This record gives sequence, structure tokens and C-alpha cells, in this order.
Amino acid sequence: MKIIDQIFQLKLVLTGILLFLVQIGFSQETQNSELYKTIMSRDSLLFTIGFNTCDFSQFENLFSDQLEFYHDKGGLSNKAEFLQTFKSGLCGSPDTYRSRRELVAGSTKIYPLYNKGVLYGAIQEGIHLFYETTTAKGQPLLKQNEKLVGKAKFNHLWILENNVWKLKRSLSYDHEATNTTEARSGLFDDDTETEKWLKENNVPTLGLGIIAEGKLKQVKVFGKLKREVPAPYNTLWNVASLTKPVTAIVALKLVSQGKWNLDEPLYKYWTDPDIAQDPNHKLLTTRIILSHQTGFPNWRYFNESGKLDFKFKPGTQYQYSGEGLEYLRKALEKKFHKTLDQLASELIFEPLKMNDTQLIWNDKIDLSRYAVNYDNNGNAYEPTKNKTANAADDLITTIEDYSTFLCSVMSSEGLSKKVFDDMISHQVQTKKDKYFGLGFEIYDLGNNNYALSHGGADKGVQTIFFLLPKTKQGLVIFTNVDDGYKVYEKAVQHYLGEDGNKIISIETNK
Repeated sequence: MKIIDQIFQLKLVLTGILLFLVQIGFSQETQNSELYKTIMSRDSLLFTIGFNTCDFSQFENLFSDQLEFYHDKGGLSNKAEFLQTFKSGLCGSPDTYRSRRELVAGSTKIYPLYNKGVLYGAIQEGIHLFYETTTAKGQPLLKQNEKLVGKAKFNHLWILENNVWKLKRSLSYDHEATNTTEARSGLFDDDTETEKWLKENNVPTLGLGIIAEGKLKQVKVFGKLKREVPAPYNTLWNVASLTKPVTAIVALKLVSQGKWNLDEPLYKYWTDPDIAQDPNHKLLTTRIILSHQTGFPNWRYFNESGKLDFKFKPGTQYQYSGEGLEYLRKALEKKFHKTLDQLASELIFEPLKMNDTQLIWNDKIDLSRYAVNYDNNGNAYEPTKNKTANAADDLITTIEDYSTFLCSVMSSEGLSKKVFDDMISHQVQTKKDKYFGLGFEIYDLGNNNYALSHGGADKGVQTIFFLLPKTKQGLVIFTNVDDGYKVYEKAVQHYLGEDGNKIISIETNK
């Protein structure tokens, strides 16, 4: 009971410190701050070099002599006790057993500690996973034999001692003993387990783009294109409505160049014959279209008449509409005497070297890399073969190309500050803590943090992405089946951590 009381008291102290920081105005560090980088560097030495490899050359010097290690299963240890347990336990027989710790992406938060304006420490909190590799004595440790065995939360108190960062307090708690088949926490890291999971859920192909520090860090493609043909990393996908952000950025780059105006009425360039006699058409602007406030249905063929009309006065409420993006395309093409695919190539595809991306189906498409689209019963759909660009639908691209595009958006390449600020502003609310900006959905994650997103859905297509501009993280998810959306939640939780959980909560109204 004494140990439990000590852990409880230390949790209260750390919680009190965090509350105090909030009250006096200190907030968590961004991933670009020097303190964040410094603490993560110490974390890397502690785990990546020390814990994961049993390299003691720097390990012992990372700890304060006053180290107190609190473990909800193993009790309280001082520095000497902790090191002895580590050396004789985890590192006692490295030829037959090895543990590896991995941070859950997006879970780390770091808070500075000041005394009279002088930095003296930092609190680090996060979630980590633990893997084990075992083998017969004398046989090599193989990565494919690694299994997820646990998950835990942690709090670290780092203190500057003689200008050197030392770990002085460590809490390791909320341990969950698990394995890959039970918790699925190891999905997306264990390729074999991920392939098995996709097969169980009848998802033929899954593509993931992992963005960190504002750059595409990894492309992962799982599953098969057809029969026994593994999907390559450069698989070609129809991404449905993920076309819309591309059209939006074409317009916003032209606005940034002073060649287009967000609030200029579009009737000066284009008026659809179906609505020419309705005075509401004179209210349509690029801003209203990119924030989905046109009053149009999603597609005119949803109407019994098959003609375009207004369901409400433009600019007064939200209604998602592909027709709006097509309306903008026709206005842009009239103004610039170029097709949308020409404008997109000049402004986006060519500068970013997106060589596998196009708005029109033609002979350039490598069918051997194309992810055929399926219904839930495994029946293939015929590909949509657009002969002219559709501003709202049917972009063909790869995970690498589209992720590269999103990285450029997150760093506001080719966008003026004013235009970028307009793009991420709350133009219209769509549900609690969710809005449409200009071309992108916006999730309000609290503490001035937000996510940009857009999804795509067609026959045999389910795609989505999330960008976290504050932390420079992102996740791109492509699937090629009607209910591919069922993989979203686990992927978002795995790669975006607590921010991912907030996004899921907003979507599910929890």
C-alpha cells in the first residue's frame, strides 16, 4: 500500500504541475521547438540506444543520481535498483530474447518548467508499445519473429543538472498486456499481421502515407491488386473526392498570384444555363463554392428533372456539392483559356514532380499498377475513364504523389499568408467542432490545434487524409472497396495518437 500511495502522490504532484503551467500561461511545446527536440533526443538515447539495444555506453549517464522509477506493476526503484534490474533482466540474455520500445506516433507532449523565468526542467508524457523477440539459443533474432506484448503510458520529469538533462522521475503505468492478434495495436508495423487483418475484413488493398516533420516519411501498401499480384508501393488509385482539394489549391494559388479573386462573382466568366434565370447565380463566388455553401445538390442528376437548381440562397448554409467544384472549373477555364488539367499540371503536378497523377484517363496509365475497385462481395467495378477533367472526382494518383501534394499544402507553398489563413478559417460549421474552410474540412482539436481533412467515396473507393499543421504530421489512407472506411479508425489511432482519438470523437459525437 505504501508504494501505491507514493505513486498516487507523485501523480498528484505532476498533475498539479501541469495545471499550474496552464494557469500561468505555459503551454506544451511544438515539435519544432528546441526544447521538444532536446527532450526527444534524450528519449531516443534512453530507449532507441539504451533500452532497445542494451548499449550501456550512454545509458547510465541519462539518469539523475536521485532517480525515482515508479512502475504500477513492479513498484518503486532508485537508480541503482533500476539499473540492476535492467541489466540482469531485459538485457540478461540478448541472444535469445530482446525487448523493444516504440512511441505511439503523436502521443508525446512536452511541457517546460520555469523558476523565475529560467528553464530548469520539462515534463514529458506519452504512450509506448513494447515488443519482444525470442528465438532458440544460438539462433539469430529476426524482426519477423517480433510480437507486440504490451502498451503503457508514461510521465518523465527531466531536470537540468549542471546544464545536462537528466531523468529524475519516471512513472510507467496503465500497462496492458496484449498481443497483436488480440489488441491489433501492432497493426501497420507488423506487415504479416496487417495483411492477415485486411484479408479478414475483405479489404483488397490498403495504401498509407505517413507524414512527419512536414515531410513524407513512409509509404506503405498492403494487399493485392488482383489474384496473387502484390500491390506495389506506387500503386495507382482512383481517389474520388480527394480531387476537390487539388482543384481548390489551383484556385487558391491563382488567388495568391493576384490572378483570381475569392469574392468576385463567377457569372462574369460562367453561368450554367439551368440557373441563368435565377438571380441567385449572381451570388456565387469561389469562396462560397470552396466552402460548400452554393445551395446546389451534390449532383444535378439527384434531381428528378436532372437539372441544376438552388436548394437555398448561396452563402447561407452548408451543403456538400460536387456541382459547385465543376462550376468553378468552368469559370476558371473560361477566364484562363486552359483546361483544369492544364492548370493543375502547371501549378501543382509539374512543380511537385507528381508524375503519376492525372485528371484524365488515358494511355499513360499503367494498368499493371492500377488498384481495381470492388464491392463488398468481391465483384470488380469498371474503372471510370474520364475524357475531360472533373474538378470534384476521379483523380488518379499514388500515395507518394498525393502525400507530396499535401506536404506542400501544409507548408503553404505557393500560397500567400492571407490566402492560407482564409483556407484554414472556419467558413461554415458542419457539426460540433468541425467546419469547412476553403477546400478542406477542419477539426477543432482544442488548445489552438486543428486538423485539415477531406474524404473520398465512390463505387469501390474509400479514401481520406488528415493533416496536423501545428505538429507537421499527416496521414493518407487509400482503399479500393466499398466499405474500406472500416480501416480508418485503427489507422488514425495508430499514427495520430491522442489527436487521432479527438478526431474520431468529433466524428462519432462522443
